[in-house]
Amino acid sequence: MKVLYHRLIRQLKTFFTEQQTMIYMLSFVVGLVSALAAVVMKNAIHYTHVLFTQGVMKGAGGALSLAYPLFGIFLTVLVLKYIVRDNISHGISRVLYAISRRKSFIKPHNNWSSILTSSLTIGFGGSVGAEAPIVLTGASIGSNIGRYFKLNYKYVTLLLGCGAAGAISGIFKAPIGGILFTLEVLMLDLTMSSIVPLLISSVTAATVAYFFMGDNVLFSFQVKQSFMLGELPYYLILGVFCGLMGLYFTRATVGIEKLYTRIRNKWIRLVTGGLVLGALIYFYPALYGEGYDTVMLLLNSASGTAPGNLMFGELASGFWAFAILMAGLLILKVVATASTNGAGGVGGIVAPVLFTGGVAGYFFSSLLNHLFGLTLVESSFTLTAMAGVFSAVLQAPLTAIFLIAEITEGYGLLIPLILTSTVAFITQKTFQKHSIYNEQLAISGELITHDKDKAVMTLLDWTKEVEKDLLTVNPEGNLGDLVKQIARSNRNIFPVVDEFNILEGVVLLDDVRDKMFKPELYDKLTIRDLMTIPPSYIDLTERGDVVLDTFERTGAWNLPVLDKGRYVGFISKSRIFSAYRELLRQFSEE
Repeated sequence: MKVLYHRLIRQLKTFFTEQQTMIYMLSFVVGLVSALAAVVMKNAIHYTHVLFTQGVMKGAGGALSLAYPLFGIFLTVLVLKYIVRDNISHGISRVLYAISRRKSFIKPHNNWSSILTSSLTIGFGGSVGAEAPIVLTGASIGSNIGRYFKLNYKYVTLLLGCGAAGAISGIFKAPIGGILFTLEVLMLDLTMSSIVPLLISSVTAATVAYFFMGDNVLFSFQVKQSFMLGELPYYLILGVFCGLMGLYFTRATVGIEKLYTRIRNKWIRLVTGGLVLGALIYFYPALYGEGYDTVMLLLNSASGTAPGNLMFGELASGFWAFAILMAGLLILKVVATASTNGAGGVGGIVAPVLFTGGVAGYFFSSLLNHLFGLTLVESSFTLTAMAGVFSAVLQAPLTAIFLIAEITEGYGLLIPLILTSTVAFITQKTFQKHSIYNEQLAISGELITHDKDKAVMTLLDWTKEVEKDLLTVNPEGNLGDLVKQIARSNRNIFPVVDEFNILEGVVLLDDVRDKMFKPELYDKLTIRDLMTIPPSYIDLTERGDVVLDTFERTGAWNLPVLDKGRYVGFISKSRIFSAYRELLRQFSEE
């Protein structure tokens, strides 16, 4: 089998000599494999849940159900510690980091590790989603296929994007949503050379999803009633509400996870998070797992009727009891999600965001109907709010609009979706500069996917431009020694280094030109008298964008380069910019 595989790969390399043709073929393969991974993950989550709750633990129920999520997170942590031996949480943030800092390289184990660990986390009740793990899986598939074929950074990144688009398209059965997710969230360049492979990958993945799962892809709902023009003001207010809910979701998630990181012992952190999650699920069963069952319950409830008994039992005996319980669900979902990830589970926030949006939309519309005697269609507001909160938290309004439009198999709510998503995005952006995925990377200065110039500078291997042919002088020498070096050199900079190769300063030819022809000064002036201190220096380990920032900050044209304090050479601004322009030309080439 292995021999046949390598023979097939060799044949592919032989036949697809034109790079663009190869990219189109590989984007098809990436879309196909990513969709199959999505199918495997969804089934693994489902059967893990069935096996444990209806098999191993059948009949246990009651208070013992508190241990379900804790046990799943425990198994996840064991797999990560002893098998994967890597951190794979916050999958989409890791994809962004790979693009920003690792030249789009994602470790091969991510082809399967996210599937295994998220299946354990979510299958046992972890209140997170499968979308981020499957995006990491799809991106890893694309990245490793691109690297196997020895493609450059541009095409490896493109195939990484194809994998992410295929994953979203496959799991939601939404090809346009998959493409827009890659363009908005991962910030892949929108050019003709990128849009065609993304289309191929997304359509392939959606087709595979249809073939294996039919309509049973997360959730499927068809809009039965179009919006009324008079409802637009309510959708506008809903947008503000969704934006505020998105702001709460983002800040609460980041804040609660920070609290968990303060617990240094990972096992105490695991037990704490698992017990908090178990307690929340015990009192609020709707918090179990991804929550799409609850979303479908809200969507399928008849207008004007509250599905309280099914969700909360006898506690929701009246409207206000139901409304209070729904408000509690809105507040506590983010706690359950952050506790799952904070304890060591593996899962994403897309499903919790859609869940929060759905509950927020139903809560908002049913409250207005009850208070003011309106006849707002709860299912329409539920769907629209899902797009609104998604738009706010991920700061991706186009993805939100078309994702929900595709899931509903129609565009009857397109105008409300646009209005609510846009207002929610603006509301969130007013208070929160970065999306939840970008926040941590932005704080540490590692978010460059949204800045093409910075991305190119990061790719630039500036160390190749270091000039090492400058003649050095000893700080204990004198002007006479310096003149001898000047006679041997064709440069106008002379680094002053001691016997340990430590840079003490520099002597500029312009500073000594008037003294060179006065032999009486040769023994009187020492190198220390003549040298100056450079405005800054650059360490050999610095990133390209930091090098450029240093030149701009100091206004210098040449700066010394050090390696752990020892002199290496000089880097000039002109050489940096020449290499940058050449790399930018290659990077932007269609």
